[in-house]
Amino acid sequence: MAEVLEAVLYSDVPPSDEQTLRFEKFLKNKYGQDLTLKWVEDPSINAGFKLAVGAEVYDWSRDGLFRQLSEKLSKRVNSKDTIPLLTKALEDWELEILPQETGNVTRVGDGIAMLDGLKNVAYGEIVIFENGAKGMVQNLKENEVGCLVFDADERIMAGSSVRRTGRTASMPVGDKFLGRVVTALGAPMDGKGPITAEDYYPIEKRAPGIIDRQPVNQPLNTGLLVIDSMFPIGRGQRELIIGDRQTGKTAIALDTIINQKGKNCICIYVAIGQKTSNVVQVYETLKRHKADEYSVIVAANAGDSDSLQYIAPYAGCALAEYFMDKGKDVLIVYDDLSKHAVAYRAISLLFERPPGREAFPGDIFYLHSRLLERSAHLSEEKGGGSITALPIVETQGGDVSAYIPTNIISITDGQIYLERNLFFSGQRPAVNVGLSVSRVGGDAQTKAVKKAAGSLRLDLAQYREMEIFTQFSSDLDDVTKKQLAYGTGLMHILRQPQYSPYSQHRQVVLLVSATNKCMQDIDPDDMDAFVSELLTGFESDLGNLCREIDATGQLSDETKKAIISYANKAAADYKKKIG
Repeated sequence: MAEVLEAVLYSDVPPSDEQTLRFEKFLKNKYGQDLTLKWVEDPSINAGFKLAVGAEVYDWSRDGLFRQLSEKLSKRVNSKDTIPLLTKALEDWELEILPQETGNVTRVGDGIAMLDGLKNVAYGEIVIFENGAKGMVQNLKENEVGCLVFDADERIMAGSSVRRTGRTASMPVGDKFLGRVVTALGAPMDGKGPITAEDYYPIEKRAPGIIDRQPVNQPLNTGLLVIDSMFPIGRGQRELIIGDRQTGKTAIALDTIINQKGKNCICIYVAIGQKTSNVVQVYETLKRHKADEYSVIVAANAGDSDSLQYIAPYAGCALAEYFMDKGKDVLIVYDDLSKHAVAYRAISLLFERPPGREAFPGDIFYLHSRLLERSAHLSEEKGGGSITALPIVETQGGDVSAYIPTNIISITDGQIYLERNLFFSGQRPAVNVGLSVSRVGGDAQTKAVKKAAGSLRLDLAQYREMEIFTQFSSDLDDVTKKQLAYGTGLMHILRQPQYSPYSQHRQVVLLVSATNKCMQDIDPDDMDAFVSELLTGFESDLGNLCREIDATGQLSDETKKAIISYANKAAADYKKKIG
């Protein structure tokens, strides 16, 4: 059955006979049928008319014409010289006789609004409420549309009108965002004034295809010896950081950001559901180490709505894609995706979607896969840029078999598992060598570090196994005692102060010295002091070898022998010094 259309004309004064004839002629030409024109007085329209035909609205009021002109001008302003642009826009501007599909709010609350009348609206499209608030369509039903509300929903009431924009949600991007703290909508929140956007990128975007990618084979060093030696991260990789609360997950991410100084890598830290004080602390840490100059913080704090927490990682990824498209390398940290999943679960339940395992909706896997798949190392034809993702997930009681952790483990290219017992025993970073893995492996490691690491991981695995076995035995032979002492020394070597990333030559010196048992006889309690003396002395006496390792990423046999000789002499001298 064909829809019966009704034409309603809204204005503050009734139309003249001539105007009525013109409106009826327009309706005849547009819809191909005679429509009865009904006039309704609307005092809010102080100049012009609004013509509603079914769900379509032609806004010829003064406010509507001004909005059309503003939108046209906003698309053209890329210069400080706004007066000529305004003049040009006025000269070129023509009234767009286009319908605007409008609807009404049926109910609103908890950061979502349910709408009717928007028959042709698309998923992810931005809608604007009559008070200027914006929302994003997320739920499409036969007779109802659900959308997220980005602004305070107290100003939106049932019966309020809402109109389509025909645009999807976008994030303002540009070089001016470096050094700033912004919301999930790109608005500054650091009190440093407005940010000039160079472009707008959609927050939802299809991931690069296989043809547009190249292998992950360039290292992105974290500066952390335990990670770079055994679980290397490459540019374009997705490496999960997983562990219980307060085990140092964010500290690893911040160390990695700090280590990118001077390496032509843009860093983006996305805070999801964090306390405002924590975000401030992160910013102050980056600023103290002068890492804020190449970093951006995108924050949707715990006090923000679930809607903003939901779009925050996608907004941060859009900003990362802007730099990647310019051929730059980008590191993005999602802290953390478990809170992101909780926010999405709350939204889905409000939309009355059927819950599944742990009350999460059925598409929770797709939520994170479509985000993390956007991390890539682009082909040279596409500029050669990259996005390296470090998603963070919090576990409960070390349970890595929970729903969200297992989902993200299956999406990523490896995980760094932080263990609570190791953390509180003083082993920091508290990386569990047995459960951590990098599926990229040595492809993302310099030859120097790869050669220096040798059998480190195997040695540590044997030590952990022997340690568990020998705790039930009091009578140990000399070989076992030496093996335990060697393993204990390795564990101490892998301890590293926070915000003190190692350069490549320092990592090589430590790894060669440790795996060749040059520190075998150093007491574990004296290990930190000895390591500090060893590195300082090596850089002072053999600075040319340090520069060679950093420049070439290679470890020759002669250089390895020189390191072993120097480390053995330094250990002997240290033992004499302490008596």
